[in-house]
Amino acid sequence: MSTPTAVNGSTTLVASDLDRTLIYSAASLDLSMPDAEAPRLLCVEVYGHKPLSYMTEPAAALLTEVAASTVFVPTTTRTREQYGRIHLPGPTPRYAICANGGHILVDGVSDRDWQQRVESRIAAECAPLTEVRAHLATTADPAWLLKERVAEDLFAYLVVERSLLPEEWVKELAAWARPRGWTVSLQGRKIYAVPAPLTKSAAMHEVARRTGATRTLAAGDSLLDADLLLAADLGWRPGHGELADEGWRAPHVVALEERGGAAGEEILRRFLAAAAG
Repeated sequence: MSTPTAVNGSTTLVASDLDRTLIYSAASLDLSMPDAEAPRLLCVEVYGHKPLSYMTEPAAALLTEVAASTVFVPTTTRTREQYGRIHLPGPTPRYAICANGGHILVDGVSDRDWQQRVESRIAAECAPLTEVRAHLATTADPAWLLKERVAEDLFAYLVVERSLLPEEWVKELAAWARPRGWTVSLQGRKIYAVPAPLTKSAAMHEVARRTGATRTLAAGDSLLDADLLLAADLGWRPGHGELADEGWRAPHVVALEERGGAAGEEILRRFLAAAAG
C-alpha cells in the first residue's frame, strides 16, 4: 500500500480522475504521431478477456513516482466492480473514491460510515432514483438508446448512439433533473444522471481529513470532475473532454493543450512538480 510522504512537514493528496485523464481506451489515446514514433503502451485493464485501457510507458513511470511521493487517490465515477478491473502501476493506493464519491475504499473495502452519510444526504435532498429512471424510460428514444444502467443503486446512466442523439434531449433532461436535485452529464456515449450531493469533492475532502493532507491536487476531463477541480488547491484538465469542449476554466485550474495519452503524461508531470514545490 502507498504511504503518505511528508515534504517540508506537509502532505500532498492527489485526487485524479481515471478514464480519459490518466488511462485511455485505444480510440481515446489520440496517437496522432507517425506509427513508428508512437510510445509503447501498458495495458491496465482487461474486460471480456480483451485489453481495454492503457497508459503510455512514460505515464506509468510517472504515476509510480506520484504514488510514492503523495497520497494518491484514484477518483472515478466507475462502480467498485469496474474500478476493480484496473491495475495501475506502482504501489496499490490505500484510498480510492468510486461511484462519483458514493464510496470511499480503504484497502479495497467500502467505508460503511461514509456510505451511510452519502445515502442519507441523497434521501433528504433529491428525488428518488426510481423517479429518475422512470423519466429516462419514458423519454429516451429506442432509436438511439443502447443500454440503461444503474450504478451502485446511486445513479443512472444511458449508453447511446451519439450520432443519433438529439442535442436538445440532453438539455431538456438537465432542465427536468435540476429542480429534483439531480445533475446531468454527457460523456462520450454515456449520459449520466447523478444526485447533486454525490460529488467527488466531498469524498476528496474526507480522505484529506483522514490522512492529514494539507494540500490537494486534482485532474479530470468531464463535467462530473468540475467540483473536484474547484475544491482542490491546484487542478489540471486535458485539452480534450467535456470540460475542454465547454471551454470550462477556473483561476487555479490549468487548461492543458495536450490531448489523449500525451495529456495523461503531462498531468502526472504537473502533479510531481507541484508536490515537490
